[in-house]
Amino acid sequence: MPKGRVTMNKGLNRVFPYLFVFPSMLLFVWFGLIPIAWIVYLSFTDYSMLQPPVWKGLDNYVRLLQDPLFAKAVGNTAWYWLGTVLPSMAIGLVLAVLMSMRLKLLPLFRALIYLPGTLSSVAVAMTWLWLLDPSSGPVNRWLSFIGITGRNWLNSPDTSLASIIVIGIWTGIGFCMIVLLGGIQGISVSLYEAAALDGASSLRQFFYITIPLLKPMLLFLFIIATIRSFQVFDLVYILTGGGPANSSTTIVSQIVNASFQEYRMGYASAMAVFLLLVTLAVTLLQYWLGGRNSASD
Repeated sequence: MPKGRVTMNKGLNRVFPYLFVFPSMLLFVWFGLIPIAWIVYLSFTDYSMLQPPVWKGLDNYVRLLQDPLFAKAVGNTAWYWLGTVLPSMAIGLVLAVLMSMRLKLLPLFRALIYLPGTLSSVAVAMTWLWLLDPSSGPVNRWLSFIGITGRNWLNSPDTSLASIIVIGIWTGIGFCMIVLLGGIQGISVSLYEAAALDGASSLRQFFYITIPLLKPMLLFLFIIATIRSFQVFDLVYILTGGGPANSSTTIVSQIVNASFQEYRMGYASAMAVFLLLVTLAVTLLQYWLGGRNSASD
């Protein structure tokens, strides 16, 4: 084969992979990077969608730091994150261990536990609106059987956010269980057999074999659950609307209110940028901690 043709073939082989990746990269830039850049620009402007953006510098961010309602939304989002991520992972891990055993009707149990994670947020919210109905809901009726007086769970400032947290845990358990179950089934049985021969109990095997080998899955779940918890909106919007008295409002709820109800798109964009930076920082911190743990192992 002539040397020139060989050189041309090598050049084509280098270009072809980029040609296959180019459509995906184009979509990512057009629907990902450009909208983010536009939101960052709007966060420095006064924009109501009815008039062109007017540059305001850091005014929106100064107002953001002084807004008590936004501070309340940040606190509620943090509580939702703390209340849903770790409990969902812990319960999912326990269920994954149980599902890895040879139990009767195991496929049925797996399907029932995973079912809430497959439902749309609207279906989940409507179901819990019926369950927590203060006058005819099954939850208050069941509590009355054991002598506990029911409450108006979603319309009380003391219980609205806690109720949404419980629902968030319920919807997240199934996904955590499936991911961790796959990890457990990938662990070699010989490791447990060798540990049993050395006299290790089932509890010690769990903490010294199962947990360390599940670290990649646990890190993945922690990051995914963190991002989802920071972006919670649909459950809040349908169940409580952020109330009562803003007791269950979240960052995304405030973004929607500021943008589509008050038409303060610049201020809403500043909130969105804040949420993006917090999510990015927490995700990078988790990756860093995960990398340090892997290096120490």
